[in-house]
Amino acid sequence: MGKRVVILGAGESGVGAALLAKRKGYEVFVSDGSSLKENYRNELLQERIAFEENTHSLDRILQADEVIKSPGIPETAAVMKAIRAQGIPVISEVELAYRHMGDSRIVAITGSNGKTTTTSLVYQLCRNAGLDVALVGNIGYSFARQVAEDPHALYVVEISSFQLDDIDRFRPHVAILTNITEDHLDRYGYVFLNYINSKFRITQNQGPDDYFIYCADDEVTQRHIKNFSIQSNQLPISMKREVSPGAFIKDGDMYVRTGNEVMTMSVFDFALKGKHNQYNTMAACVAAATLDIRKEKIRDAVQHFEQLEHRMEYVLTVRGVVFINDSKATNINSTWYALESMTGPTVLILGGVDKGNDYSLLAEGVREKVKAIICLGKDTRKIHEAFEAIVPVMVDVQSAEEAVQTAFQIATKGDTVLLSPACASFDLFKNYEDRGQQFKKAVKEL
Repeated sequence: MGKRVVILGAGESGVGAALLAKRKGYEVFVSDGSSLKENYRNELLQERIAFEENTHSLDRILQADEVIKSPGIPETAAVMKAIRAQGIPVISEVELAYRHMGDSRIVAITGSNGKTTTTSLVYQLCRNAGLDVALVGNIGYSFARQVAEDPHALYVVEISSFQLDDIDRFRPHVAILTNITEDHLDRYGYVFLNYINSKFRITQNQGPDDYFIYCADDEVTQRHIKNFSIQSNQLPISMKREVSPGAFIKDGDMYVRTGNEVMTMSVFDFALKGKHNQYNTMAACVAAATLDIRKEKIRDAVQHFEQLEHRMEYVLTVRGVVFINDSKATNINSTWYALESMTGPTVLILGGVDKGNDYSLLAEGVREKVKAIICLGKDTRKIHEAFEAIVPVMVDVQSAEEAVQTAFQIATKGDTVLLSPACASFDLFKNYEDRGQQFKKAVKEL
């Protein structure tokens, strides 16, 4: 075939796309504006895939028949402007994977919050039921790598708005939209509607045999859903009203109906606690029901779900002080949810690289529950401005270890120390996993 593809960005999604494109007979060139991680560089060398790092050679890039763009690269980048000016088609890695996955099916999950938990739950439900399933996307392997190296009949894909921006034919059999809150607005010209439109693209290629699961209690979703001509079967979830088909919670019981059968289960049996997790659990149960997974299997998996690392992850209790690692909270809303599930006095560790955060959204939760804020990051000015009038103690620190030790000195028995930064981690850490790992290590050394 010899079609020429250029892949921009050589992280997990870029390298996954390169492996798949090469196996499918494309002529592949990978270009990354920064330096590659060693494992990815070695993989490209081993597979004899041409690449460049720390630069974008436009003369070579603009010869592409198609460009596969990593989700981290904004449209405002010079290289993207040059590609768009030439009119070269641009797709995302998930679109490439979709084209080559054969007759497999996809459950795709997007949303501002709760998508990682929901994705993991759906995967565990499918695996528990004995389906031939792989977990891909923002969790673990890229979708393209999985299709290239170890294909499956079903893919559970966590997908971001950035990846949805560059789809063409990508069509999930089941699509889940957990909710929509203001996140990543820096990538959408600070226009919230652009971000909303991106999220709804998950439904754009769906047909009457497909399913769309969404939260009927999320006002943004509810307000905008009528602006899209959604062809799939809509399955709302709610805690505020009875819906059918779909799922709802009433008087402590969950009811799920997608066909003729109704499944019920007490929310007290859910392994995941907290109100936001009841939404995540409902969405996953509805998805499982559309895949014809038996009720007993669904109940069993929901009762025994294992908690995710860096997502409201219990670490240790040291002298009566509970430590929680919620390093994956990289936006305000995630931290809002974390605070919502706190029951006692909290020492909150906040900060990092701010994506235009509006901290006033946390004010109420902070006023009610937070006795001290530890600011972990290089620039903490905005956090001080937002909270110094309502929080008696605020301390700036420069490392996870210092954050943990300071928090432990302030906390007393019965308090919780919560790492839920509401920010990206790139000022002091490699990524949110590194931040969470360092936090846990410091707790264990107390």
